[in-house]
Amino acid sequence: MEFLTSYDGTDLAFRTLGDGPPLLCLPGGPGRAAEYLGDLGGLSAHRTLILPDTRGTGASGTPADPTTFRVDRLVADVEALRRHLGLDRIDLLGHSAGGALAMLYAAAHPDRLTSLTLLTPSFAAVGLPSDTGAREVIAARAGEPWHAEAVAAYDGMRSATTFAEAARHRFAFEPLMYGRWDAAARAHAAADPAQRSLPVSEHYYAGYTPDTEGLRRRLAALSCPVLLLAGEVDLWPTAASATAAASLFPDVTLTVQPGAGHYPWLDDPAALTGTVADFLARSAARTAA
Repeated sequence: MEFLTSYDGTDLAFRTLGDGPPLLCLPGGPGRAAEYLGDLGGLSAHRTLILPDTRGTGASGTPADPTTFRVDRLVADVEALRRHLGLDRIDLLGHSAGGALAMLYAAAHPDRLTSLTLLTPSFAAVGLPSDTGAREVIAARAGEPWHAEAVAAYDGMRSATTFAEAARHRFAFEPLMYGRWDAAARAHAAADPAQRSLPVSEHYYAGYTPDTEGLRRRLAALSCPVLLLAGEVDLWPTAASATAAASLFPDVTLTVQPGAGHYPWLDDPAALTGTVADFLARSAARTAA
């Protein structure tokens, strides 16, 4: 584990894993330590993964001001890490709520990106829905033995007013977030409470109102290539939401991974790593040309 001091004196932790050019990977949750990303299904064989814990999570420090957990304010931590690493430009990957942060970073620092990979991202930060057609996706899985209990938990989470309240339904809901509810998925879901900081979850979007017009204008001018990867059976975002959001970017590759949920590196590691590694290789070749 390595550390840096961010703009306000908060110590931020990150670890590196693998070989090859660096790929900065922002975790989601929101508020889940980067440990849950693992090695992204073997992507570390192609890239050196830089895996930071968001402030207030994992080994990172907790600041006195919880408003600094807000997604737009976390952009400064990403920039502090880039500077600490001594990288003029970065390949950036964001998963889930980390995808929302990655989009805000791209809008604020477009000249610092070589590529942007959005892995089952949330579109909340840019004012777009992430759950278009979610009920249809859920209904298509009605034959699963866990379906009725998971749907009841899904409804409970949607009616919850706090992350703490929603967390009581989370494990029963979790099968809907994976393409296969097997032993690996169960272990991954069971690790969530110990890896998650509920204060970070609560403050991540609290008080945040997206400048929708400004963000769309800046993302439409983004010069780096973008990979937008959705899971076929994911709920946040659905494939339908990802397809609609693809129009935000001028140079985008949209991929819907068959049979995948919110964590596609668990559902089909080879498919996920193949897609991302190929995209990054093409981006690198274009940059070198």
